[in-house]
Amino acid sequence: MTSIEERAPTLLQRLCPLELMIFDVDGVLTDGSLVYSGGGEEYKTFHVLDGQGLVWLKQSGIGVAILSGRSSKAVRRRASELGIEKVLEGIGDKRRGLDDLLKHFDKTPRETGYMGDDVVDIPVMRRVGFAATVPHAANGVAAHAHWMSGRAGGHGAAREVAELILSAQGKLEGLLAPHLD
Repeated sequence: MTSIEERAPTLLQRLCPLELMIFDVDGVLTDGSLVYSGGGEEYKTFHVLDGQGLVWLKQSGIGVAILSGRSSKAVRRRASELGIEKVLEGIGDKRRGLDDLLKHFDKTPRETGYMGDDVVDIPVMRRVGFAATVPHAANGVAAHAHWMSGRAGGHGAAREVAELILSAQGKLEGLLAPHLD
């Protein structure tokens, strides 16, 4: 496994100051599919690996938030299960959502990362210190990302970015150690 230091010194410079990581939902924490029951109930599928990655970020002192253009009971439930304190849903202008999150967490854009996959995410990706995306992102999104996951949204992409951040900050080994004894 290649160390983060060997990948790119500039990437390391972006990851080390992060104190807040914000995630889009559809296409990032899920595979982007929208599934409805006959009664109109919405279903979303979340990956357990992603959830553990978000928990590890929080345990390491990095704030975690959700910023989504859609609203969903399933998202609120998953966020509650993971202890994510700040969930902004139904946000048409994600720049304003970012401003609200920066104020809530008292962070600067430089201390903040964001993972998104669609053109509505680009204004946020352009402002934060670290922008990540997924392989199946919409056209043009990758050009605004500092890093792209090797895993698809909803299939471990959030876990991968969490491990990247924690590795860069020297915190990953400590989190893994109790499980490797």
